[in-house]
Amino acid sequence: MLLALPIGGIGGGLLLSSCSDEPDSEHFYTFTGEMLSDYLGNRPQYSEFKTIVERAKMMDLLATYGHYTCFLPSNEAIDTYLHERGLQSLDQLTDADCDTIARTHLVANMYSTFEMTGDRLFTANMLGRYLATSQGVDNDSNAVVYLEGTAHIIFEQTLADGQVIHQNDSVENGIVQPVNMVIEKSNSYVSDILRDNPKISIFYEALTATNVREQILPVEDPEYTKNQPKYYYKSHTWNEVAWVPDTKKYGFTAFVEPDSIYLAKFQEYGISTANGNLRAVYELACKIYDPVFPEDVNAAGHSFENLTDSVNPLKRFVQYHIMTRYVPGTDDLTARYCPETKECFGFDETLINPIDWYQTLLPHTMLKVEKLTMNKDSKGNDCRGEDAKYLKRHFINRRYAAPEYTFRGALVDNTVEKEPNHDALNGHYFYVDDLVVFSYDVQNKVQNQRIRMDFSTVFPEVMTNDMRLKGNYTVDDPAGTPDDSNEPKNGKNYYFPDGYLDGVTINNNGHLVMRRPHCNFWSWQGDEWNLFGDYDMTFRIPPVPYSGEWQMRLGFCAIETRGVMQSYFDGIPQGIPVDMTKFLNSEYYLGDRFTIDESLGDYKKKTDEEKAEEQKTLKNLGVYRDGRSQYHFGSGGNKSYFLGNERCHRKIVYQGYIDATKDHFVRFRVASDGKQGNNNEFMFDFWEMVPKSVYGVDGDGQMEDDL
Repeated sequence: MLLALPIGGIGGGLLLSSCSDEPDSEHFYTFTGEMLSDYLGNRPQYSEFKTIVERAKMMDLLATYGHYTCFLPSNEAIDTYLHERGLQSLDQLTDADCDTIARTHLVANMYSTFEMTGDRLFTANMLGRYLATSQGVDNDSNAVVYLEGTAHIIFEQTLADGQVIHQNDSVENGIVQPVNMVIEKSNSYVSDILRDNPKISIFYEALTATNVREQILPVEDPEYTKNQPKYYYKSHTWNEVAWVPDTKKYGFTAFVEPDSIYLAKFQEYGISTANGNLRAVYELACKIYDPVFPEDVNAAGHSFENLTDSVNPLKRFVQYHIMTRYVPGTDDLTARYCPETKECFGFDETLINPIDWYQTLLPHTMLKVEKLTMNKDSKGNDCRGEDAKYLKRHFINRRYAAPEYTFRGALVDNTVEKEPNHDALNGHYFYVDDLVVFSYDVQNKVQNQRIRMDFSTVFPEVMTNDMRLKGNYTVDDPAGTPDDSNEPKNGKNYYFPDGYLDGVTINNNGHLVMRRPHCNFWSWQGDEWNLFGDYDMTFRIPPVPYSGEWQMRLGFCAIETRGVMQSYFDGIPQGIPVDMTKFLNSEYYLGDRFTIDESLGDYKKKTDEEKAEEQKTLKNLGVYRDGRSQYHFGSGGNKSYFLGNERCHRKIVYQGYIDATKDHFVRFRVASDGKQGNNNEFMFDFWEMVPKSVYGVDGDGQMEDDL
């Protein structure tokens, strides 16, 4: 057996070539004729794991063709695991224990160590949990990959019988990664793993005292069933099938300051700890949240004696640290990284940093998560400054608008610790290096900008139940009969029954479908949402940071096979119905005045005055071009920009005053004549909320930025 490449290849950006299910074979040692089942049966040093797999009734699976990674502990590693639990033999494990151990060590995708460069594997293990990965060295100074911060993949080892085992051993249906110990995942709740970490005792004390701990206990909806029929539909020219989601789990992600941050902040704000850390952090919360909610300062619930009240500043402080979705690693905080373009999916990182917005447990608030990738901003200013060392890292509530305004935000720590655990059954937490707060500056300056959200991030259930940007985006399904097997080769499309998505109602037997991502679709980040039938859907929009004049926009792609939709805002119809068959170069909009150039060469030749004039014309018609930073790509990563395509719209759904303290709803109702196009197909891709400070520009040569 020959090793094709040195382990020194570990490093660099997150590689997801394994998503194609055909990793480059030069990364592996090669065996011929052996399945994983044979590999276990032919090597006595793995006989105990073989027994575990057999008791889990999974050996037949490992004897079939497929794509698997087996993290394989030796008999010695399993004996150590048993001894640490006071057990003498495998016989003392239950069948359920064996099932858990086997599924923890098996992943239904192939991963070489060269692809384990992020902070987790891209595919969950067969227990439905993600394995955290980090890079380090073993006792012989070999560069190795650590799993869950404790076990590591064995670089090379000579056994007593002279046999040599290696990382990246290949079999006919997968790859074997020998590990030095049994891998374990926590079965605790996220509240429990927060409790068990002494480094964050101040935050946990506040979490408990405010009763927010009770808000992060749910794990899964016991009444949900996936035993529902498949839905067959046609979108444009593709005949496709969609499934209901496999699970309906609840998840939470917390950004937590270590105690050392709090102690430093107490000094900075002149707060004494003489009455305990809980009192001190309450006083810190008052200093931050009283300017945001001045009307509640004299309310009874504001006091230290009423920490569980909804208006209490400490409760608000704690709630804002927690997102209402499960995010297993920092790589998931923004859109999927694409090796083809070396950027996050759909973001031109020479123009804009990847950004996502997520709701928190604090009602009517969101966090802004930004991945720092640009060397310069769109005006050529250095947008990293002293944070240059944090390139490719994530920040909470960062804003760089030099020279007008700079707010550094809190850096998210991507460290995978050996202990304590950071990943639980219903959530995950990250350390941050500064306070995560919805302060006056965050509300009125940091988040006073255009908020653009892919619909797969609008609904927390999509990320919590592991459906965002899943599947092989580089391959289209056949246009004829869809692959409706239980495990379609290229990934699943999903439809959402009424009641699955929080804040969403779907009436009149309409079907809401999320199509899996395709890199060549005119859909930002590759996926798109479709409504079919005589639909009537209402959804609660994400919150705006402050009350005032806002513009709500719907991003979509017009196609001849689509229908007509009437939109409503808070029950009031908004203008005439949207005809999704009309392109921007039709007489309905600009006609031949619209420049079609997906490379943006002709667009860039226009003067600022010409661009501003066109934007005003489109704005008066209730639409905008899509953003200049948005694109899709084909083979070789060649980019086609949405702004230069006649199909891509941002439609104004509502413009007017929005009360940031209340819920607001948008309704989409079919307005097609009969069964227009593909069963009245209505497509929505992304959602924008734009303050008047951005959209309300006037004057010759002035325009909202086109990013």
